[in-house]
Amino acid sequence: MKVLAIAAKWLFIVCLPFLLITASLGWVVNSLWLYKYGFQKYGVSQTLADSGLELSDSELEKVYAGLISYYNSDEEYISLTVIKDGKPFELFTQEEVIHFKDVKGLIRLDYRVLSGTLIYVLVYAGVSLFWRKRKYWRQLALAVVSGSGFTLVLMLAFGLGAMFNFDQLFLQFHLFSFSNEFWSAEGYMLLLFPGPFFYDAAIFCTLAIVGLAIILGGAAGSYLMLTRTRATP
Repeated sequence: MKVLAIAAKWLFIVCLPFLLITASLGWVVNSLWLYKYGFQKYGVSQTLADSGLELSDSELEKVYAGLISYYNSDEEYISLTVIKDGKPFELFTQEEVIHFKDVKGLIRLDYRVLSGTLIYVLVYAGVSLFWRKRKYWRQLALAVVSGSGFTLVLMLAFGLGAMFNFDQLFLQFHLFSFSNEFWSAEGYMLLLFPGPFFYDAAIFCTLAIVGLAIILGGAAGSYLMLTRTRATP
């Protein structure tokens, strides 16, 4: 039983960073405000106009909202139509459509990892708080502090890598994650998502992960200090 308890604790510590990372990734992917921030900051409307496609900010917002809807739908392939030269126009090429399907697969994987880690973390925490004796509360708090610390170490490593060579990290991510090179297909996809936007999205995601880790780790650490103080004669 002791070995199982130790294994369960370490699994909790490992699951916590995955939970925070996948939750933050899911939040970023579904944040319309982030897409609006990106197309306003990088002048996507003007870039599209220079390529022959006139879209207002409100029309652009509908495009990004359509992408979010697609990621969370049962549709296999995305189909977004805009008006070009007064006629309906399919926004993405066949290669881009396939790439978005691949992206959707990664997002669904993120959701599955999020669900699995969330269930385990909640079950472990629930058992520690309500089923086991009160002395296990400190062990749970220690596990939360450890998992949060592990998360911060991972984010520090990623932050340093992104600071020195984000483009290379981003390239390696695509080479590892996709079996084709449709992520570099020529079309409107790359105009809608300029390279610097992904750096900004990574920063927002990292800050969210760090914030969650600090909140959880800080709360658990405060509990440990409080109970230690009370136990001190």
